[in-house]
Amino acid sequence: QERLVESGGGTVQAGGSLKLSCLFSGSTYSLSTLGWYRQVPGKERELVASISWTAVEAYLDSVKSRFTISRNNNRDELTLQMNRLKVEDSATYYCNSAPLGVVPGTEEMWWSYDYWGRGTQVTVSP
Repeated sequence: QERLVESGGGTVQAGGSLKLSCLFSGSTYSLSTLGWYRQVPGKERELVASISWTAVEAYLDSVKSRFTISRNNNRDELTLQMNRLKVEDSATYYCNSAPLGVVPGTEEMWWSYDYWGRGTQVTVSP
């Protein structure tokens, strides 16, 4: 059965850091490209970063050089290290699969999933 559990969010000042974790289970995720998404109220969910099963990474331009995505296939864990956080990074962050080869920010989300975890809230204060 699919399960996604995100954690690690919180409130930090601009310039600070947070590390998000996602524990996943289910065959859907184990060999798939995985991604971190974020959403703010009133806006569409967007893909922030993705990592393939072979660890090829891709990032939204606005987070490049600040965020690092990684995965541990043995522990079924996906992480997102977020450094030099900005107020505009504030959102609820979710993990899920992602289409192979999609570069974050280059196209609107044409894919959807029936199941999402609860997400983890990130708030960056000025």
